[in-house]
Amino acid sequence: MKTSFDASGEVLVVTGGASGIGAALARGFAEAGGRSVVLDIVDSPDVPGVTQLRVDVADRGAVFAAVAEVVAKYGRVDGLVCAAAVQPRADVVDMDPAVWRHTLAVNLDGVVWACQAVLPHMIKRRRGSILVFASGLAHMGRAQSSAYAASKGALISYGKSLAAEVAAHRIRVNTVFPGVIDTPQFRAANPDGPERAHWAATTGIGTPEDVVGPLLFLLSEAATMTGSTLTRDRAYAKE
Repeated sequence: MKTSFDASGEVLVVTGGASGIGAALARGFAEAGGRSVVLDIVDSPDVPGVTQLRVDVADRGAVFAAVAEVVAKYGRVDGLVCAAAVQPRADVVDMDPAVWRHTLAVNLDGVVWACQAVLPHMIKRRRGSILVFASGLAHMGRAQSSAYAASKGALISYGKSLAAEVAAHRIRVNTVFPGVIDTPQFRAANPDGPERAHWAATTGIGTPEDVVGPLLFLLSEAATMTGSTLTRDRAYAKE
């Protein structure tokens, strides 16, 4: 069955959308006719239909100001995808407390602030879709990834709880496990060597573009689901 998505007139906010999955989605949404607004601290690629506001998602005030600017300019926010994340590697016994706090501030607090900022607008319009990213590491853990895994584990229960709160407003909240994807963050946390070879030989390593279709589906009106999780456990080889 062939698919197509029409985002004409719709506005998507993507945190962490300057690279990786977020950038691929922002581009894909724009190609479907929508307007993507990236909130990130690094420069976003120059893509038609994609604009950027330089925002640190750990800064609640900055997130609220950016969303207010989006609403003032475009009049709406139809979707929010929380893709901003950091993935430091550190042993628990030696971890700098600042590393722990920064990881939770970006990966967890940043999601909460973005949701708080867009929800009043979505509630007013009685429509909207919010996507948060978890990780397989939330279930299985990983040495030197305690902060990242903990933040992603928290987002699983956060997403389900938020979905229950806003379902009456016809706002959907779903969680995505994107699988092992070859992003700048993944490469930094998994340099060439035995560990990267392990992922390639087991789950496979996908590309950011591999995740765009599932994300567009969850943002679309076809996804009549909330409080759910969509999991990509293995990379899928395309012809």
